[in-house]
Amino acid sequence: MSLAGRTLLMSGGSRGIGLAIAVAAARHGANVILLAKTDAPDPRLSGTIHTAAAEIEAAGGSALAVVGDVRDEASVQRAVERGAERFGGIDIVVNNASALAVDGTDTLSMKRFDLMADIQLRGTYLLTSKALPHLRQGTDPHILSLSPPLNLSPAWLGAHPAYTMAKYGMTLLTLGWAAEFADHGVAANCLWPETYIATDAVKNILGGEAAIERSRSPEIVADAAVAILQRPANECTGNTFIDAEVLRDAGVTDLSRYGGTGELRYDIFVDPPHDPSPGERARRETHEEPPC
Repeated sequence: MSLAGRTLLMSGGSRGIGLAIAVAAARHGANVILLAKTDAPDPRLSGTIHTAAAEIEAAGGSALAVVGDVRDEASVQRAVERGAERFGGIDIVVNNASALAVDGTDTLSMKRFDLMADIQLRGTYLLTSKALPHLRQGTDPHILSLSPPLNLSPAWLGAHPAYTMAKYGMTLLTLGWAAEFADHGVAANCLWPETYIATDAVKNILGGEAAIERSRSPEIVADAAVAILQRPANECTGNTFIDAEVLRDAGVTDLSRYGGTGELRYDIFVDPPHDPSPGERARRETHEEPPC
């Protein structure tokens, strides 16, 4: 399905992965509604909702910037109503807005806990539920949440339980919608980076310039998102996708264009591949089942 003429509603999107997805969709002729708080420049962050809208327009799409908070019901309702009025409907919802704090339980403040829960859970639920009447009438409607696979390894469950709960909550909501709306033709999928992505969050929270050097560019997530959103909704739903796997499935075998000058750092919740043990290798070669 072409994205030309279809309308995408996104939370956040002033910078980083969200902006890259919006610009990539615009190159394919999509309309983009942005709901974000960044009305004025912030010295700690790159871009505002207005500079993002300008980039979308420059890429060939149409943009509507709605200043507001995804946690606020009135803001979300306003973005949905204004976007549907301007573009005639809403075909795609991208749950992009997120807060990141990887502190442990003994150091994380309740303010940060509430922020993550409110943006990731309440915001994702609000944006999707308010847009749902338009999605049901939309062209090949999709819900796409930037949230991870449900990796229940104790290493991840114990690393930062509050952040894990907030991001896994986005995934559970999205997989729930895939089941709930299956008979309505509304697809719901999750997308997550295989590696760190060069964003302000990675630079400011996860390791500075050293982390950026081990990161791919946001365009890898954007290209994967476009590939998913172009798939028929009735054939592509209920998945937790990894960006690199989506592109490899689409025939993109050389990912070097997406950067990373050092050894790439696998993202949170993504286990790096490992060399199989001799026993595992033998079982794979003989197609034997592993012992219980």
